[in-house]
Amino acid sequence: MPEHDTSRGDARAPEVTAGPSLTFDLSAQIHELREESYWQSGRNAKTLVKYDDFRIVLIALQANTTIHEHHAAGRISVQTVQGHLRMHAAGKEFDLPTGSVLVLDRGMAHDVVAIEDSALLLTIAWPQAG
Repeated sequence: MPEHDTSRGDARAPEVTAGPSLTFDLSAQIHELREESYWQSGRNAKTLVKYDDFRIVLIALQANTTIHEHHAAGRISVQTVQGHLRMHAAGKEFDLPTGSVLVLDRGMAHDVVAIEDSALLLTIAWPQAG
């Protein structure tokens, strides 16, 4: 049975976020995030894929926006789809221009700074229970 999600941001019509195959036009999705009123807060996000042990979230950030230090219970990857990001984790600074990917292990504290208007794909994978 497909799952639906509206994610953070403006109220959206539910969309399928789980199934045997999903495809996304990231350019169109980013454009939609930037057209929503919540974008005026400096960022907007949408869950594209949602399973119990796996998630993909598209996040759009305005230049100079910071997502302050936090951590995820699962392993994560951050892929810069548009723009330029800088992240800090484990006492290191990571420069992530468009096309870059950073992978962090479970529980690693990190922050994200948008150097310019940017969009990223956040992937989170948790170990399966059992």
